[in-house]
Amino acid sequence: MKKLISVVSSAFNEQDNIEELCNQIKQACETLKDNYDYEQIILDNGSTDNTVNKLRELAAKDKHIKVIINTRNFGHIRSPYYGMLQSHGDIVISIASDLQEPPSMIIDFIKKWEQGYKVVLGQKSASKENKIMYVIRTWYYKLLNLFNDSGTKLLEHCTGFGLYDKEVINKLKSLNEPYPYLRGLVCELGYELVCIQFCQNKREKGKTKNTFYTLYDMAMLAFTNYSKVPLRIATMCGFLLSILSFCLAIFYLIFKLLFWYHLPAGIAPILISVFFFFSVQLFFIGILGEYLHAILTQIQNRPLVIEKERINF
Repeated sequence: MKKLISVVSSAFNEQDNIEELCNQIKQACETLKDNYDYEQIILDNGSTDNTVNKLRELAAKDKHIKVIINTRNFGHIRSPYYGMLQSHGDIVISIASDLQEPPSMIIDFIKKWEQGYKVVLGQKSASKENKIMYVIRTWYYKLLNLFNDSGTKLLEHCTGFGLYDKEVINKLKSLNEPYPYLRGLVCELGYELVCIQFCQNKREKGKTKNTFYTLYDMAMLAFTNYSKVPLRIATMCGFLLSILSFCLAIFYLIFKLLFWYHLPAGIAPILISVFFFFSVQLFFIGILGEYLHAILTQIQNRPLVIEKERINF
């Protein structure tokens, strides 16, 4: 009996890429047809262009293509993860719909899975995107691992693109994560994992959906899930600064008593110290806010997405 491959993608305003994506995935899966069958699950994440109509046309021509249309845009974190949980394959492959991640690597992923690995991830060794962004991402991963005190080693330049065994998907379903950091979860679960190096392609059509906010959102999700170091730094700095403030107060009091008429009441030192301590407080209040937001998201336990329509299921 043939094994089933589930290829999952999430699309938002990808009318120029979606057909080519389907063609390349079909070509890759056709080379494996002797031992594998496949399904391609595409989630439309509230597209405002012609993406939905294109998906309807593609699904009408090819029953391998299954479509989930969301009621709105649920974001780049929840929607792809939800699609993976809706799959029924023995193997689930997550791939972006912008063609920056080559579908031809599906064949390489399958070969590694056949060797016994439960998770096979694509790891960017180079990128044809903006070089400055690649450098920023590299330093972000290094900073994340520097502050990581969770005991889980997080992989650099892995975005979730890769293969996941059915056993891994079933475990993810049992976790009930309302706002998951997938690349961290798969490392935390501890299944046999291997990375395959690849060069990330440059987006040829359409506009990237990775804004400063989405990248910041992902970065903070990683920090709040896998590091308590910022909170510890806030506590230690608060303690040290309180001691410094007390010592300065005692120093000025003694100095004023000894040199009552020689020490002018300076406005500058007061303003500098006030602004300094207020800025430190606001910075660490912001850090506390990020952790509180992560806790609130978990407590609310809202659904990953709300579906509007399913096609070919």
